[in-house]
Amino acid sequence: MTNESIRRIAMAQSAIDAHCSPDDFLKNENVVVVSEPHEDARRYLSLPFFCDLICYGNNVVASVDARIYDFIRQYIDSDRPAHLFATPQIHRLTREFEQYGYIPGFMAEYWLPDVDALRATSCGYATRVLEREGFAGLYQAEWDNALSKKRKQLDMLAVGAYDGETLIGLAGCSADCDSMWQIGVDVLPEYRRRGIAAALTSRLAIEVINRGKVPFYCCAWSNIGSARNAIKSGFRPAWVEHTAMEIEKALG
Repeated sequence: MTNESIRRIAMAQSAIDAHCSPDDFLKNENVVVVSEPHEDARRYLSLPFFCDLICYGNNVVASVDARIYDFIRQYIDSDRPAHLFATPQIHRLTREFEQYGYIPGFMAEYWLPDVDALRATSCGYATRVLEREGFAGLYQAEWDNALSKKRKQLDMLAVGAYDGETLIGLAGCSADCDSMWQIGVDVLPEYRRRGIAAALTSRLAIEVINRGKVPFYCCAWSNIGSARNAIKSGFRPAWVEHTAMEIEKALG
């Protein structure tokens, strides 16, 4: 895989999720489409979107409910896409969305591996690749970023770090769509800041690529520790996404 082919795969998946064309993310002008469900969308998404804003750096693609189509077309009429994700502008979305029972919700940064920077790093502890039978008994609170109790069937592969026989860190990946597996990682508090998360994340990313899939990583913009781990592990920012939520779910 090359960086360009990885980026193209990610854009193709975002296009499925958003109900648009992959080339829409490369346009100079912003794009608005009406959201529709798709059987090949990322499996944790709740489709159709009420409003989802996606930016790969060039422009903003908005996948929306038909009721707010005209409003969003006006909202994204800007030549400064990054500003559409900033709080002063988000307040405009809040005022509009509340009348439909929604508010601005998740604001996430997505990362893709840089094949020129991705290397398996060492952390001073033994690491071990775990197939599904190897992590079947690890669905515990301390590993809830690495593994998902709600979607066990999607968890495909993991890498654990061990101090003797004690599991001290775990990175896992889920088959959230056919072409891309998402990586999550946990390290026990007393073992943090020792390079364990980066060692697990980088090795798992390589394992995923070796299986013909694209690894991706996601964190909130405010999660500095997670962003630093992504960079240290050989990942680079690829796209940002802002998704509206139902008020009851967001505040309940």
